[in-house]
Amino acid sequence: MITDVESATPALCRLQLGRELRKLRAAAGLTSTQVVRKLICSPSKLTRLETGENAVVETADVMALCEIYGARPEVRELLIGYAAVTKTRKDWWQSPEYRPAISPTFKAYLGLEATAEALQTYQGEFVPGLLQTEDYVRSIIHELRTDGLPADEIDRLVAVRMTRQDVLRRPEQPLRFAAIVNESVLRRQVGGSAVMRGQVEHLIEMASQPAVRVQVVPFKAGAHAGMDGAFTLLRYEDASPIVYLENLGGASVVRRRADVAQYEEAFTDLQILAVGPQESLGMIKEAIKEF
Repeated sequence: MITDVESATPALCRLQLGRELRKLRAAAGLTSTQVVRKLICSPSKLTRLETGENAVVETADVMALCEIYGARPEVRELLIGYAAVTKTRKDWWQSPEYRPAISPTFKAYLGLEATAEALQTYQGEFVPGLLQTEDYVRSIIHELRTDGLPADEIDRLVAVRMTRQDVLRRPEQPLRFAAIVNESVLRRQVGGSAVMRGQVEHLIEMASQPAVRVQVVPFKAGAHAGMDGAFTLLRYEDASPIVYLENLGGASVVRRRADVAQYEEAFTDLQILAVGPQESLGMIKEAIKEF
């Protein structure tokens, strides 16, 4: 449960509010249908409240639900605080500073990433976005974007990538991040030797963080489950995991359980095939010598 409401993001407050409302309803022994009748609202409204899908939550709705459920005063106060955050603050990607640089598809992903409990990713070509340095990001943008972006637009794209990384440092419920990278990610010189040295040093620093786990698939491992492409698994405390895929053609979210299970199996296979975190750290330190 989020206790420091003042420092929590709106996305996390919506998610935690939904979780607590579901717990209260279950403790009260009430069905969704019974609650909807008492609250005099549509079933979809209650569903959105319990899943954290509403961008803004009305405190009056929370107060009414707490009354129906017989919530204790301290719980009621905390949940009203969650709702107040959604009305007084915006998630960072909704601000005018960032909005022009974020596509609708990626905006939806940012909401999913911001509320995930854990994230697992395999990357065969790039350092994972949450572990990239600013210089590395700029180098990638310059190489991949051939449409002559103006400097201010590049700055926005870089700022989006850097701000995303706050999920690893947030005081309330920091994201647990497991990254598996191909050895080629460490060897490919993106942006020149100085940029890569800074990036690899940053990777070493991040790999030592308690919530971050980095593994490397060495060349000698041969063919593996990640050769079909990069993917990201997002996991939630009380919701089914989903998969995020991104390539030149766009991005997509995979929710079908059977499909997600294939990626879960692939990630497990990669964890087994990759060298352990300590040996991986040794490989990363060894890569610095090339730059």
